[in-house]
Amino acid sequence: MPSTDTAHSPLPTTAVGLGLRRALLDDLEQAAPGDLDFLECAPENWIGLGGVWAERLGALSARYPLTCHGLSLSLGGSAPLDMAFLDQVGRFLRQYNAVLYSEHLSYCSDDGHLYDLLPLPFTEEAVHHTAARIRQVQDRLGRRIAVENVSTYLTPHAAMSELAFTRAVLDEADCDLLLDVNNVYINASNHGFDAAAFIDGLPAERIVCLHVAGHYDDGGAVKIDTHGSPVIDPVWDLLQRACTRFGPRPTLLERDFNFPPFAQLRQELQQIRRTLRAAPPAVAA
Repeated sequence: MPSTDTAHSPLPTTAVGLGLRRALLDDLEQAAPGDLDFLECAPENWIGLGGVWAERLGALSARYPLTCHGLSLSLGGSAPLDMAFLDQVGRFLRQYNAVLYSEHLSYCSDDGHLYDLLPLPFTEEAVHHTAARIRQVQDRLGRRIAVENVSTYLTPHAAMSELAFTRAVLDEADCDLLLDVNNVYINASNHGFDAAAFIDGLPAERIVCLHVAGHYDDGGAVKIDTHGSPVIDPVWDLLQRACTRFGPRPTLLERDFNFPPFAQLRQELQQIRRTLRAAPPAVAA
């Protein structure tokens, strides 16, 4: 088994994961030992399901550690947090022994669900507002959570950089970070900042997990986060840089549609594993 660094993550530092999608269930159930070490699911896609779906999820969660990556808490939103839904999430996390729960550093609701992860203004007011809501979530769940940096295509208002905003929220909320390396690449391309400098400026002690994914790029000015294509070389390079800077962290391959044969996903998982194993030991910030 990979080595474990409990100071940073409940998972082994060199663990390799894959998103639990229903289209991949057959492949995941037939995966050979060593193909992957953990699975990640969105609770929203599984809460309330029974019958064969619950049975298959239960069997996989007994075989692999399960992490959960939420879609609809709207941590930066203005509407009150949905505490009834949050309680449902808490029960789901306990039922399936989820070792990590993360959400997006964004908002996705107003008077109803907006079905997208929308960018927050990078302001002191937004820092205080979002951090307070994250603390509410942690108190209600009785556990730390991680927040993920999201891909964006515009910035409502930027009184500070994304890096400064992210660090400020992490500090004030006292929560962890799920670092999405692909989103760093996309935002650096879309907004014209240095992706490597962004990664170098993050607090190592708060990073509990990494994501890598593919995205859509038609050669135009805007790159779009899709999770529907292979990881490209510049994103692999950023993953290597992150692991060199921070030491290895559990890393998940996100693929949400346009699924290739599992053998191709296995190749990407193996590339993640090679990168993690080649990284120097974990370091402090």
